[in-house]
Formats: sequence, C-alpha cells, structure tokens
Amino acid sequence: MKVHEYQAKAVLSEFGIPVPRGRVASTPQEAREIAQELGGSAVIKAQVHAGGRGLAGGVKRGGSPQEAERAAQDILGHRLVTHQTGPQGIPVNLVLVEEAVQVSREYYLAVAIDSGARCPVVMASEAGGMEIEEVAATAPQRILRARVDVVVGLQPHQCRTLAFGMNLPGERVRPAAALMSSLYRLFEARDCSLAEINPLALTTDGRLLALDAKLNFDDDALFRHPEVQALRDTEQEDPLEVEASRFGISYDKLDGDVGCMVNGAGLAMATMDSISLAGATPANFLDVGGGASEEQVAQAFRLLLRDPQVKRILVNIFGGILRCDVAARGILAATRETAARVPIVVRMLGTNAEEGKELLARSDLGVTQVNDLTEAANEIKRVAPNR
Repeated sequence: MKVHEYQAKAVLSEFGIPVPRGRVASTPQEAREIAQELGGSAVIKAQVHAGGRGLAGGVKRGGSPQEAERAAQDILGHRLVTHQTGPQGIPVNLVLVEEAVQVSREYYLAVAIDSGARCPVVMASEAGGMEIEEVAATAPQRILRARVDVVVGLQPHQCRTLAFGMNLPGERVRPAAALMSSLYRLFEARDCSLAEINPLALTTDGRLLALDAKLNFDDDALFRHPEVQALRDTEQEDPLEVEASRFGISYDKLDGDVGCMVNGAGLAMATMDSISLAGATPANFLDVGGGASEEQVAQAFRLLLRDPQVKRILVNIFGGILRCDVAARGILAATRETAARVPIVVRMLGTNAEEGKELLARSDLGVTQVNDLTEAANEIKRVAPNR
C-alpha cells in the first residue's frame, strides 16, 4: 500500500526524523493561507502516488502567498502525468505547502527488501535528487548498501560507515547515522516494503531534512496496522484493483488484452508466461485464491468483463479446495449479468473438473476448453482480436 508524501512525512516525524514545516491544502485559498503562515515563500507539491512529479510540473515554488495560490490553482483538479503514471495520469486533489529551505547538498537514503539476499538493505548515496534512477542505472557504485540481519537489527557501525561514505561534513555524520537508525526503526515497526527519503537535504544552516519521502507498506501486514490502513487513498488507485481488494482477490492491472483468471499465484505466473509465449500480453494478474467461493469467482470474472482492454480471456483452474464446478458456476453467474462477450479459453483440472467442464459446455458462452497450457497458448493465439 502506498501513501501520500504528507502522510509519509507525518510518520517520519513520529520517529524523530526532521521534515520541513508545512500542511496539506485542498484549495488554492488554503495554499495561500498556509504560505502566509510559513512566512510567504513556499513550495507547492502535488500529492499523488507516483514519482517524477518535479519533472512533470507537479512541484512549484511560490515566492509569495499569491504566487503559492496561483501555483496550487495550476496543480489542483488536474491529472498529473509522469513517467510512472502512464498517459492517463493521476488526479491531484491535494497539495503539500511547505517552507522553502535553502539547500546546500542533496543525498539519498532508503530501506528496502533485498529479495535476493532475503533481508532488508539500507541504501545511501551522496547523489540524491531527481536523477537518482539514472545514477542507479549508470553508476551503481555510487549507491552504498548495508544488509541488515533481522535478528540483531541495523547496527551503529553500519550507519556510521554509510554516513562517512556519503561524504557528509564531519559534524553531520553522527546526526545522519541517528537518522538512518530511526528510518530503519520505522521500516521495521510499520512493516514497510520501502522507506525512502529523496532527497535528504543538508540545508545551508546545517540541518538534515527529509525534503521528500515515500513509504510503501506490506499489504499482508496491514491487519496489524489499522493506523496505516486509515491512510489509504483509493482515488489514487485503479478502480478495478480497489474493487478486487474488497473481495479478497489478488488483482493487478497490466497493459495487455488477455484477461487471466487463475487460482494460485504460481499457476498465475505460469499462465502469464504461456500468454507471452503465444505472442500476446496479459491484461492483468488475477489470483482468486485456492479457497475462493463461487461469489469470489463471479466477482473476479466481472472484473475481467468490465475492463475495456480485455479482448479475450484465459481461465486456468486447478481444482482443490476451490472445486472446478464452483469456479464454473461463478463464471456463469458473472456472465448472466452482462451482454459483454469475448472469446473464453478454459483449462480445468482437478477436483470436479468434469462437472465444471460440463456446466460450461452446456452454457451459451461458446467456451473453448483445453487440456494443457500449450493448447491454451495456441487457442489464445487463434482468437487474437483484429487490430
């Protein structure tokens, strides 16, 4: 789960990490009032769940309350398009109005999960700011890393080594090390998958400030954190993904035209690979789960039918706790409610597979039934829509 910058900074503050003074505004008039409170000059930042805001015009500086108001008016109520949003962009309903600080240097600091090493890793660099992704791609040696043993936690000597490696002024090494320790405590306490400060600014008056912050939380741990769940902004998410989450369905929107419905994450990945081998592109990742009910299957299939990008559907069910006949009835229940018809390819194996196949064969959906993923790939290729 993602949160807005202003929400992330509020969490950082709880853990003693310094952030600029500021408040969030929903109207240009509020932005003007906040800028006035901050002394007149302010930075106005679009609050969206995407990076690249500065390059896309989502961050503006106002030298006066009136300029802050005009900047907010230019941003609020529009859709911000960045390299992370796609051409459709994301709506901007809020702006963060912050004090304008004089920056001497910009650094990068983050804690993330290193899936290869199976542990958290703290990353730090003296090359912070908007070009950090380019630095990671062209000069990865400039990003320092410290792997963390989850049993003993982040150690003081690791923090000091990273701080020295960032080429901070000598008197800032100790505060930077303390800040890293606080960021890791936050990461661990709130079950984050990412805690990032970019840039971590050294101001001309010697302060270290988190000028921008990004926190992502592990969805599977949200049940432990109602205070984090309360921060969710569903308007920043794909409507189909929001609806899927309400029914406990694992769903991620993708760019292709082949809708997928599978029970089991591993089987879903294999199904998506088969679609790619057929020269097509999946429209989604959709795992209804091994123990899905008929209603969950129906809801999942409705998501596929409601996606205008979906031109053909591949269903791959291995019956276990979720019986194949239950899956078939769910599919039929979903299709009764809509006139939308697209080619459907179904592979069913396992518990009550014959019953499920018979239910689909007796329907008027014109389902093509196959026995393995090779046949499924060939059939998806055969029913490719005209472009």
